[in-house]
Amino acid sequence: MASTYRTRFAPSPTGKMHIGHARTALVTWLRARQQGGAIVMRIEDIDHPRVVPGAAESICRDHEWLGLDWDEGPIYQSTRDEAYEQALTELRDAGFVYPCTCSRKEIAEIASAPHDGEGPRYPGTCRNGVTRPDRAAALRFRFDEPSPGFDDLVFGPQPAGGLGGDFVLRRADGTWAYQFAVVVDDADGGITEVIRGADLLSSTPRQIGLYRALGRTVPRFAHVGLVVDPEGRRLSKRHGAAPIETLRDAGVAPEVIIGRLGYSLGMTTSASPKRAVDLLPAFEMPRIPRAAFIWDAKG
Repeated sequence: MASTYRTRFAPSPTGKMHIGHARTALVTWLRARQQGGAIVMRIEDIDHPRVVPGAAESICRDHEWLGLDWDEGPIYQSTRDEAYEQALTELRDAGFVYPCTCSRKEIAEIASAPHDGEGPRYPGTCRNGVTRPDRAAALRFRFDEPSPGFDDLVFGPQPAGGLGGDFVLRRADGTWAYQFAVVVDDADGGITEVIRGADLLSSTPRQIGLYRALGRTVPRFAHVGLVVDPEGRRLSKRHGAAPIETLRDAGVAPEVIIGRLGYSLGMTTSASPKRAVDLLPAFEMPRIPRAAFIWDAKG
């Protein structure tokens, strides 16, 4: 019988592919190929103002150059408004959605505690009716507490009650929120396991809440440690990380990058050049270190 394992690559086309994304993509590829399952390429382009023209195509080329192929897609979130609207209607009909006219500044002034790096916890001001009917309203999800716990395949058990507060499904300007779109996409795509960076570990309880509210099957989750520079700063497009494209143009072979990333994941005893397929025999999810990996561009 064919494997039912399904996962995805989910890059945001806000710049070029960097080492941090490549490391998570390598784990995704190894896991899917080991399980005999499928990888869906999904381009997360719902935040239109941040999308860089040509970035999606560039990211796909970099995946191919590194030997990280996929089986379906690319699927663009920007084409899935109808699916999001349908899911929103389901949540609204079930009583999980309400309009909110609070500004970020107002929430920050009212909230009593910070909220896991994504701003202050929403205090529920508009739960029983909007406070500023003259403003355009965002749509929030009634998030039941305590928040759900889960067992992460890399970081282990995550206890219930780790966060709280209703969160946005659609912004006042009509933009779909990341939390909502990825749940609808993964549920519709039959994704059985989500592999992504550890910076999204705290997002998982919200997403589990959405799966349950929609009556969808909750996938397994695995969060991979981030890549940082020698000063401990997270490598990302936002913070000027050297793109894969720059390394390629400088004459660095894909095997050199894959070899270093494989070593960082505990798959090899040295950082010697390797192809992704060479790492398959040694790949074990429990061996992936939780700590951030230091990438020194100087070698």
